[in-house]
Amino acid sequence: MPRKLIALVVVLVAAFLLAPGPVAAIGSDRALADPDRLADRLRAGFVAYWHTGERGPQLTRVVDFWFRYHLVKAALAALLLLALALLGRRLLAAGHRWATIGVAGVGLLALATVMANVQGAVAPFSSLLPMLTETAADAALAEALGQIRRQLASGEHGPVLRAMVGDFGAYHAAMAVVAAVAAIGLVGASVLGWRRFAATRAAVWGGLGALASLASLAVLMVVIANAATANDPAPALLAFFEGGW
Repeated sequence: MPRKLIALVVVLVAAFLLAPGPVAAIGSDRALADPDRLADRLRAGFVAYWHTGERGPQLTRVVDFWFRYHLVKAALAALLLLALALLGRRLLAAGHRWATIGVAGVGLLALATVMANVQGAVAPFSSLLPMLTETAADAALAEALGQIRRQLASGEHGPVLRAMVGDFGAYHAAMAVVAAVAAIGLVGASVLGWRRFAATRAAVWGGLGALASLASLAVLMVVIANAATANDPAPALLAFFEGGW
């Protein structure tokens, strides 16, 4: 078994789980690496932004931190995906069929993680929105969220809400593009798997071809759903604020 590659995968998983917050906070407010403090500062900064129409220093620092956080996570997930690809190749060459398919499955999870974090880095403000609704809001935030819902339902969007709708559209457009690129790669992997299976009748190639085919279909559905939302983001944003994310 390729022990060095397995060790590298373990290290990268640990780094992905532990490093993004502290690394993203370097040169900034280290308190932002604490999820509770991050949420508190986001909420206070968001309420001020909603009422003044300007992103103050507090909200700007939070959004900038979140961009770096997703950038670090995307980079680590991409390295993990590469390590898993190398590991799968070594296992396949050594004849470990089921281990190869298992690594390919984990690789799909790594790919999904890369996609999600690229999306978060492209539109970090929209990526932060779930933090506004995860727990009970204070009076000021509850009032702001209520005004957002009413404006979205009426179609009369103020300047801040127009900016939010635009960013939400960019958030979903980013996923549509990233998922389209991933789908192309998965279709290619599916064709390769099925061709190798036809040539060798080796079950491992059939399994890899089937896995890539199913994954490509799932990712194509992601492309369609996100492209539709990017084309008309306001109803989806209303659904989010009404609890239908």
